[in-house]
Amino acid sequence: MGIIDNIKDTLSKAVFSPSTLLSGRGGLHMAQIILSVVTFVLGAFRGGSTHTYWNYAMFTWAFCPIMTLIITIIEMFKLDIILNMFCLDWDDFTTGMAMSSTLMTVSVAITYANFYACLKWQCLYGWIVSIFAFLCAFVYTLEVVKDKFLDKKKGSYLAALPGFWKVMEAFVSCMIFISLTGYRDKPALILCIIAYAIPFPILPLIIATNILKKLKKCLPFNLDRFVFIFLVISVVLYIFAAIVWPIFMFRNNPRPKDCPPSFCIWAIEFMVAFFTYVNLILFTLDLIFTLLGICNFKRT
Repeated sequence: MGIIDNIKDTLSKAVFSPSTLLSGRGGLHMAQIILSVVTFVLGAFRGGSTHTYWNYAMFTWAFCPIMTLIITIIEMFKLDIILNMFCLDWDDFTTGMAMSSTLMTVSVAITYANFYACLKWQCLYGWIVSIFAFLCAFVYTLEVVKDKFLDKKKGSYLAALPGFWKVMEAFVSCMIFISLTGYRDKPALILCIIAYAIPFPILPLIIATNILKKLKKCLPFNLDRFVFIFLVISVVLYIFAAIVWPIFMFRNNPRPKDCPPSFCIWAIEFMVAFFTYVNLILFTLDLIFTLLGICNFKRT
């Protein structure tokens, strides 16, 4: 009867509470949703583009406010109490999502300004979108500062270093995929893409399994041991890509004399190499921290 009484008590607390919108957290969420939607609309009115960076920007300005809206609705109806009891650490999830959204919106603001803002008057509209993009990134950053430094929330996984490290690895992988170009008819570069693709879908599964506490307990294998094996394989794959991509991409392919960052294919190809080394460092440090069991990383 104790468990049933606890469930009834939890359900009785899940009532509609509009006061959450009037709190500092609620105000930040409203600002995030409004600024993201305005930026999305402005970016859409600028005109369609087949450029992957534009598509990534539009996805970010849609995904982040949708997640913020879902979190706001759940907290408004106090459903987070039920989720906290059965599935996940709600504070960890929301702080982790704020950190992930900050990472996405900041990167989008920088890349959008790089590609669509310039010193000519024809770029005025691009500057307007860029300003709203930076404002959007700013309000998401404010939530992270509020959660981590003012409210001093301590995450159990996603908002802690091990989980956010996995988020950064997935984020850098996304940046690699949206920057891929110039690999056709080059089998060695296609092998690099396969090396990038193997760890990518596994990262979200590891993150989701660690967030959902009940699911983690039901796994028929040791998740920490699986993560260790995954990290070893990922490091090997990224070492291969870090060697092969620069050799086969830039051999007999020097940087053109006229190569502005915004419209130069060579610069985008260089970004793939750069992000490859960034992710290699992230995966290697992840593996070392896991082996040593430091910084809240679980030693296998």
